[in-house]
Amino acid sequence: MKQERGKYMSEKILETQDLCKYYGSGENTVKAIDHTTMYIQRGEFTAIVGRSGSGKSTLLHMLGALDRPDSGKVLIEGKDVFSLKDERLAIFRRRKIGFVFQNFNLIPSLNVWENIVLPIGLDKKKVDRDFVLDLAARIGIKEKLESLPNTLSGGQQQRVAIARALAAKPAIILADEPTGSLDSSTELEVISLLKACVNEYGQTLVMITHDETIAQMADRALVIADGKVVSK
Repeated sequence: MKQERGKYMSEKILETQDLCKYYGSGENTVKAIDHTTMYIQRGEFTAIVGRSGSGKSTLLHMLGALDRPDSGKVLIEGKDVFSLKDERLAIFRRRKIGFVFQNFNLIPSLNVWENIVLPIGLDKKKVDRDFVLDLAARIGIKEKLESLPNTLSGGQQQRVAIARALAAKPAIILADEPTGSLDSSTELEVISLLKACVNEYGQTLVMITHDETIAQMADRALVIADGKVVSK
């Protein structure tokens, strides 16, 4: 897979140009993202590392088009995503990006299968049942497909969240501290699993983390401090 991914390494899939996001005004202005220009290559696992308050989660939300910048651009496959109106942006985001968050964001009243295929249904697409079943088996939750989230462990719930992010076959997976609520052994297991699945299905992974051990598992690490990418 490394060889296959290598052919994409000069191709930018995700890019920011002079990106800014400020909160407050005057002396109380917080420069969450301050004129940040960066890129992510197709097929790459990139870790964005920074302390609490460094701006890394704000950056990830803008990379995923969940929050609009005050100025600057986010380009996905060359398209300026914030040039799209809200409805078109929502469709573009749903088709191109999968999200994995620390708090799982599973729907309590839906079983595991229903949670996994929910984004596909929202996009009015047919579920590739064989692919999802293979994914569930790969991730280790095939026996839990009829279970409700509250019957699962934290590690199992995070696996469901990962399967949901991968099921629609998006080009990019964005993960925001996805193992922050897990114990250390489960954390490494989940990261290894996520990395392996992204490699296997040819996707691009961008992960926010404060954990240097996780960052070392990435192909490349970007360091963010005071709203600026200071190392790349």
